[in-house]
Amino acid sequence: MVNVIRGSSAKPVSSQRLAKYFEERTDIEGTLYIGYPIIGTPQGGYQIDALLVSRQQGVIIFNIDEGKNYDLDIEGTQDESITKLEAKLLSYKELVQKRKLMVSISVATYAPIWNNYPEAINREEYPVLIKDEDLDNFIKKCQGNDSEYFEKVNSVIQAVTTIRKKDARSYVVKRDSRGAKLKKLEDSIANLDETQNKAVLETTKGVQRIRGLAGSGKTIVLALKVAYLHATHPDWNIAVTFYTRSLKDQYKDLITRFSYEHKNSEPDWEKVKIIHAWGSPKIEGIYYELCKRHNIEYLGFSQADNLTYSHEEPFDFACQKAFREIKKFHQYYDLILIDEAQDFPQDFLRLCYEILKDDKRLVYAYDELQSLNSKVMHSPEVIFGNDNHGNPRVKLENLPSEPQQDVVLNTCYRNSRPILSSAHALGFGVYYPQGLIQMFDNRQLWQDIGYEVEEGELKSGEFVKLIRTPKTSPKFLEEHSSIDDIINFKSFDNNQEQFEWLVEQIAKNLKEDELRCQDIMVIHPIPKNARNVFGKAREMLFTKNINSHLAGSTSSPDEFFQENSIAFTQIYRAKGNEAAMVYFINAQECLSGSQIASNRNILFTAMTRSKAWLRVIGYGANMQALEREFQEIKSRNFALEFTYPTPEELQQMKKVYRDTLNTKRYKNDREKQELIAKLKSIEFSSDEKNEIIKIFQE
Repeated sequence: MVNVIRGSSAKPVSSQRLAKYFEERTDIEGTLYIGYPIIGTPQGGYQIDALLVSRQQGVIIFNIDEGKNYDLDIEGTQDESITKLEAKLLSYKELVQKRKLMVSISVATYAPIWNNYPEAINREEYPVLIKDEDLDNFIKKCQGNDSEYFEKVNSVIQAVTTIRKKDARSYVVKRDSRGAKLKKLEDSIANLDETQNKAVLETTKGVQRIRGLAGSGKTIVLALKVAYLHATHPDWNIAVTFYTRSLKDQYKDLITRFSYEHKNSEPDWEKVKIIHAWGSPKIEGIYYELCKRHNIEYLGFSQADNLTYSHEEPFDFACQKAFREIKKFHQYYDLILIDEAQDFPQDFLRLCYEILKDDKRLVYAYDELQSLNSKVMHSPEVIFGNDNHGNPRVKLENLPSEPQQDVVLNTCYRNSRPILSSAHALGFGVYYPQGLIQMFDNRQLWQDIGYEVEEGELKSGEFVKLIRTPKTSPKFLEEHSSIDDIINFKSFDNNQEQFEWLVEQIAKNLKEDELRCQDIMVIHPIPKNARNVFGKAREMLFTKNINSHLAGSTSSPDEFFQENSIAFTQIYRAKGNEAAMVYFINAQECLSGSQIASNRNILFTAMTRSKAWLRVIGYGANMQALEREFQEIKSRNFALEFTYPTPEELQQMKKVYRDTLNTKRYKNDREKQELIAKLKSIEFSSDEKNEIIKIFQE
């Protein structure tokens, strides 16, 4: 079967005909790329009209003519295409033996509108394909023996090889150290899957939503997408924005490397902005830029925070205020991509939509379980509202033979099955003694994110047993080490014991396991006291001559990892980052307090930062309870078994576990009294006024 990926093409009609031909060929295994790849050359980016990468036929280039251009330089164009692609593939030693490229490359001109074949060229040497019969005969001749190189060629074509080039781990000496296992693990993640490919190359006019698990490659997909669209549309003004500040350097690095693949040069940073969401007079940001362009008041964090009286977050308030005040929006971006959309207020997404030009190309990616607050991602119909006729401004549909508007990345390439299933079980409270804590309203989402029903049914009130399969949780992610080594929950009697063990383990990781400082991350669940909590552990590490830093605090806000220094971080800064070895300390905090659902999401997010090994540690009774919960998951071989809640039970869950997030909270009693005074000045009936004031005084 041929998987068709529809990239940006200036020849859409003929490209569609070619795509249709291959979609109907069930005897060929491979991928047909339309409008891709773009090959970086000394002259800039060279775009291939269409490329087939097949196990049976090797690599086939199609030069496409959209009309009846009989003056086309068929020979010159075919020669140039094959030369450019050969040069690219020859630079990868895994595809070369004794100076010879081990992959067969064929090329043809596809001109489905032509009536006659050109007479002045040798069509055996320079094939011209007009009818489907021509395609049939040409494909038969392109029999290659390239199956063993298929995965590597795909990796090169997709440009993801550049991710691995930077870190070859040449320092690894021991055959079975953690460093050696990590090197093998990283080498195995070399190809984008079919869904990731579509998310990268298929871009629609209008909104595109990308939903994905932690570790499903959302950030890499968005970075590849930016580099590809910048190469194909260099005149576009593109913005990439995100919630976690430390993602900025990661995006800059990825987009730069991918851009070199496509056009052999850095991006034009005047056209591509990696930009924070909020911003300030010192830092470029979507919101700050919007305020300047529309001549409205800009609110910094402290200003917005002082103006909010309830549970409302400062950025939510700032975006709502901007939306109310702007009567006519200026439109100055061609494309905006939003990562971590689950953490942004709905009004921020709407503001981004409004400042886009007429085609409204907005791409937003999210994983709802990584939300660290009470926000819930609504449907696009709710987020973007209705037009003047009462119709949804945005409605996502995946139509046959069209670019996908709603993409779900269901394969996880970061977390192994034991880690991801444990994170979901603990995040939802599947084995919580008091019962489920939260659950998807849409039952289909479980299958969308890669779970399979092994027993029962995904129906309200029915028992169901969900498991992850090798397709969505690749086996190699858990075969490098034993289960007990991959994921370990450990409780201590007190904080001192916890930190002594942590420091001893980190020292071992560096001295014996052949891990580097950049492979290790220490996470604390509570932002406000992380610095004080970390102090003792960092001091203990320093006595062993091991340096450490507070990510984003004692280093640049945009920098997360540092060479020869262990990253200590609170949960908000950890989001969007990953490490081979993750230590989540003071995990007992996730079982205390009133914000139970939010605390469980913190636990989920911390656990899914690990791409190899995970240590969840803490002390006291709550940590022991959490450890028992994990042992229950492990005893069931990481299957999720529960009775799916009814709609009434779902509402009750939200009431019990989420309403505590939505009740009015005040920074101090003075603010409460100020709000009551304001309410007294509003003209209500006496009964209404007394009732409202009574509520706020409670």
